[in-house]
Amino acid sequence: MNHETCEHLLNDLSDYLDGEASEKVCADIERHLADCENCRVMVDTLRKTVLLYHELPQPELPQDARQRLYQALDLESYLTDN
Repeated sequence: MNHETCEHLLNDLSDYLDGEASEKVCADIERHLADCENCRVMVDTLRKTVLLYHELPQPELPQDARQRLYQALDLESYLTDN
């Protein structure tokens, strides 16, 4: 396993999983995954996590918790009544 290649994989992983990476990048990543079990496990786990996030219902954040979060992040201008 070449750690430099593993780090390069991380740079393009989001685009790869979203289907937005170029064919060359996809081929490079898939070639690396064929030889690197650690990265293969990480990519499979991340892919499943993203899938679950999209499939499961989003929890409702109570308004008071939402206000405290936005205040803590200094994002109060983005608060709406919704």
